[in-house]
Amino acid sequence: MQIADFFQELWSPSFGTPRGSVRDFLAPEAYEDAQRIAEYLRGGHEIFSVMGVSEDVLGTGKTVLGGDSIFSDGEWIWRGDLWFYVWTHHVKLPEEFLTYIREHHYVVPPEDEPRITEIAQYIDARI
Repeated sequence: MQIADFFQELWSPSFGTPRGSVRDFLAPEAYEDAQRIAEYLRGGHEIFSVMGVSEDVLGTGKTVLGGDSIFSDGEWIWRGDLWFYVWTHHVKLPEEFLTYIREHHYVVPPEDEPRITEIAQYIDARI
């Protein structure tokens, strides 16, 4: 399992070494398929649910309901606010993750309960 949005501003150091700052992964333009990518991200299997809102770390003053929640597709994990960063700030995702999303035609694979449980235990051990 890999973290799709492993930026220092968004994840605890207990998860390992981040890719860097989210600021280093901003693109001048949105992906052509940004809406479909955002829908995929919002449609992931919820692994860890957090009530409340998370504030945009890039300073717009906007907030995302459930942004600190964690989602998965069984292979990748990401925060609940990743769709917001992709849509609003054109954050670049890892190429392997983009390929995975597109190869699955923007549809999150069905829930694999043992795999989701494994991911939940991984997350729980680091929070």
